[in-house]
Amino acid sequence: MSLLRLSFRMLLRDLRAGELHLLALALIIAVASLTSVGFLTDRVSQALHREANQLLGGDLLLKADHPWAGSVIEGARSRGLEVVTTTQFTSMASTAEAAQLAGIKAVEPGYPLRGSLRIAPGPNRADAPAPGVPPRGEAWLDERLFAALALKPGEKVGLGNVELKASAMVSFESDRGANFFSLLPRIMINAGDLPATGLIQEGSRVSYHLQVAGREAAVAAFREWVGPRLGRGESLESVDNARPEIRRALDQAQRFLRLAALLAVILAAVAVGLSARRFMQRHVDGCAVMRCLGAPARRVMLLILIEFLIFGVVVSLIGGVLGWGVQWGLGSVLAGVLGARLPNPSMLPFVHGLSVGLVLLIGFAAPQLMRLGSVPTLRVLRREWGVVEPAAGTAWAMGAAVLLGMLLWIAADFRLGVLVAGGFAAALGIFAIAAWFVLRAFGALPVTAIGGGWRYGIAGLRRRMGGSVVQVVALGIGLSALLLLTVIRADLLDTWRRTAPPDAPNRFIINVQPYQKDEVADFFVRSGLERPVLMPMIRGRMVAINGAVVKPDDYKDDRARRLAEREFNLSSAAGLPEGNRVVDGHWHGSTDAAQWSVERGLANEFGLKVGDRVAFDVAGERIEAPISSVRELDWDSMRVNFFFIASPGLLDGRPASLIASFHLPSSEHDFTTRLVAAFPNLSVIDVTAVLAQIQSMMDRLIAVVQFVFGFAVLAGLVVLWAALQSTHDEREYELAMLRTLGARNRQLRHALLAEFAALGAIAGVLAGGGATAIGWVLGNQAFKLTDYVPGTSAMVLGALIGCTGVILAGWLGTRALLKRPPLASLRALS
Repeated sequence: MSLLRLSFRMLLRDLRAGELHLLALALIIAVASLTSVGFLTDRVSQALHREANQLLGGDLLLKADHPWAGSVIEGARSRGLEVVTTTQFTSMASTAEAAQLAGIKAVEPGYPLRGSLRIAPGPNRADAPAPGVPPRGEAWLDERLFAALALKPGEKVGLGNVELKASAMVSFESDRGANFFSLLPRIMINAGDLPATGLIQEGSRVSYHLQVAGREAAVAAFREWVGPRLGRGESLESVDNARPEIRRALDQAQRFLRLAALLAVILAAVAVGLSARRFMQRHVDGCAVMRCLGAPARRVMLLILIEFLIFGVVVSLIGGVLGWGVQWGLGSVLAGVLGARLPNPSMLPFVHGLSVGLVLLIGFAAPQLMRLGSVPTLRVLRREWGVVEPAAGTAWAMGAAVLLGMLLWIAADFRLGVLVAGGFAAALGIFAIAAWFVLRAFGALPVTAIGGGWRYGIAGLRRRMGGSVVQVVALGIGLSALLLLTVIRADLLDTWRRTAPPDAPNRFIINVQPYQKDEVADFFVRSGLERPVLMPMIRGRMVAINGAVVKPDDYKDDRARRLAEREFNLSSAAGLPEGNRVVDGHWHGSTDAAQWSVERGLANEFGLKVGDRVAFDVAGERIEAPISSVRELDWDSMRVNFFFIASPGLLDGRPASLIASFHLPSSEHDFTTRLVAAFPNLSVIDVTAVLAQIQSMMDRLIAVVQFVFGFAVLAGLVVLWAALQSTHDEREYELAMLRTLGARNRQLRHALLAEFAALGAIAGVLAGGGATAIGWVLGNQAFKLTDYVPGTSAMVLGALIGCTGVILAGWLGTRALLKRPPLASLRALS
């Protein structure tokens, strides 16, 4: 009989006998949970990118300081893409009584391609989606410009050579952004009215935006085509390289989602490993009989491996199909959370799930099952021969190596993968050592200190020391993953939410003159607000690094080229600003020596390090100094941040104005009017709309993460229950022997409870400490949540959940054995 046919018959026999039910259940749930999380993550990721594209106004955004060539527009349209151009610049908007610097935005019909535009009939009126763009001869103003010009809806506003009717108020633009132009009071006009204004002349500073949208493949093809053709002053933005607040939020959400998938894999590995261990122990005798009948060890191993290969493919396919069905049901619920229909998923998560199922089976089952071929023939006569437990460490080491590779692959982020894998690898060793010492300590307890039944339970754990240690480690790792999915996850998400707190600065004041510093600060204090931190701001262009002239063309990265072309806002300070942290070198403090402190991201772009000399051109004068420190900034804080901060005195005497950020409560709405009336030269920039947009996006991201984590927890609980059943046969045999020797049910009940309580307590305490430590490392190193400090709840909950959970699950799985006749148990296991 061929190996394939015999292996198939063995598979059918084992399925009929129930030998593979537990392993099949563990593997199906593992693959189903991973694929469903993968499908949901894929669909959510696509939805979040689509929502993020709304913040760009399209799938791609091309910017230039000159009108876009017709060839670029035609290149997009020829690929079936929609194209809309917008023109943005600053100018004065005026009435007969007032004038105000405003951001002008001229739009074409069809704007925006992605996202939304909302308008209201006037200030303090209900808004609604805009039916299109402003008609010719009309303008839509934002609320601040209505207030600054004291305009009423329907009145005229002057813009260059024309007067336009202020017919509506813009309440929301999804692509508004957070640059200086977008923070000014705004006015939107029809692109057809722009030439008549006469505002764009030779030398005018204008930003020409080309928004592109369409099918993903067409967008990718256009991006690949247009990228090499971009010239000086032209750039391309997408979700990957656009607004930093979008990119950071999406990256953080994807890290959380990948963490959920990583923990689901760890739970699956625990269940598959323990289930395979049970299968191996139950087939030792059968393999010994095959060896007695003349089957070579190699043939026995091949039969088992082929059987499991067929089994793995079929079961993984079933799990993948189940995961596909589950994600469609959950997808409709999740669409309600996001407020949008989720895109169809790709097939990649299905391939991932199938691959992970097979790799889990090979990594955690094959090393143990292969040893069945080496079972000695004397096992038939002497049951104590061929015991496989002492060598189990090699099999588990092989499984751990496979798991490490999978975690790094699934993480798609080397740092996150290494931290999770390293954390659980360290926990594995620590848990094993701690479990061995604790179980040994239990054996040292005086006999009179514990009752008879409890003594039997503790003795059983010590008698199976290797298996007990494996079980504690497995339960500890599983409980650690569950605690990370619940308690630690909640703490991490709360810390992430606090990165954009409700009292974050929502106003900037600029153009404060140095002689006004104390007067402006005193005005804040008299108004009941905190004294603002006013910092000097000096414009300068970076001209040299270590004596070498800075040339934009020397840099390959688009962002580095743009930064090399622009002027920087420089500042000076003796104290380290709030939200800044020195990561290299030392802060210059009040020293008189000329020094720079540089932001880490910019240092990486230009390859700067401590000791490098950087020169700036400030108002025609060259200022050069060495870098003494590299800082990490909290860009989400909405505070005033600078790429370069000079030591005191280095920038003295240069043209400067002061800038500050502050939080204005909604109840103090008249403060801005009083401030500008007292200091007419000041400009107050309101970023409330930008903050609300960021906070709304973050809330949705957190809702998505909570949902996906919740499903991973549900799957993990079922998988962990399956893992607890892996030692069912050993307990059944021991209970049958004890009952045969006259043990009472009460004693056996106490023995089981003692065993489960000891396993659960040890695993729970270890899991609480492990989850807390791993959570702290992840929060500070992977998610960059420097304010995250784990609480003690994980330790307490770990012990409680471990003890009660293992007792309940173990008791539910074994209580029927106390009612079963001993002879029936012995016959079933013989």
